[in-house]
Amino acid sequence: MKVVNYTEFRNNLAESLNSVNDDGDIVVVARSKGKNVVVMSLEEYNSIQETIYLNSTPANRARLELALARIETTKPLQKKLINK
Repeated sequence: MKVVNYTEFRNNLAESLNSVNDDGDIVVVARSKGKNVVVMSLEEYNSIQETIYLNSTPANRARLELALARIETTKPLQKKLINK
């Protein structure tokens, strides 16, 4: 995570946005006369939103945890490929 002030962000806008998109960085823009803001890629934002949604109900969270536990304790199934 990178923290920059508003002036630095404005003066280096393209570089900051490229860093967010290309390197997956999150940039916090510190503002002296307002609340700070976070700049992140749309991909990162969507990922966070999906995680929040998937964990939004106790029942769904329990199903996800059970599925993960099964994956960790079950030996993977191996099958031979069919040659045609």
